Amino acid sequence: MALPLIIAILAAAAPLAAMGFEYWPGLAPCALCLWQRWPYWVAAGLALLALAAPPRWRAWLLGGVGLAIAVSAAIAALHVGVEQGWWPSPLPACLAPGVGAGTSVDDLLLNMAPLPTKPCDEPAYLFPGLPLSVAAMNLIYAALLTIWTLRQALRERRF
Repeated sequence: MALPLIIAILAAAAPLAAMGFEYWPGLAPCALCLWQRWPYWVAAGLALLALAAPPRWRAWLLGGVGLAIAVSAAIAALHVGVEQGWWPSPLPACLAPGVGAGTSVDDLLLNMAPLPTKPCDEPAYLFPGLPLSVAAMNLIYAALLTIWTLRQALRERRF
């Protein structure tokens, strides 16, 4: 199997697994969880482009794959910090809607999210007893995949 195809599969595996965790065991994603998925899809697309690209472009495309996965790692690091209370979330979707004195029930219903959401500062644990949230596991996976992909891109550049 060609290296870019393996990288595309590994990149697509993370958001697919996250979507699977929504159905079993029923973990609800927050806004930062959803943001972490997009760079993986970009990475998978770039890896598939690298599969069909001429050899001289392959290293550059694989470097782009590594950078895209690094973006997911950065979002995951931000998410872990929010979960740990180190800083507040920069996304308004992570905050509970404000209720003012003049807010009606109709206004509250109109402002409700169409999908079930959870606060970004509430960690989701996949394995009971394991002190790693799903965001922390994604940070580790994305960091390792970034390093490996960038090393492969450098190796491709040498040939």
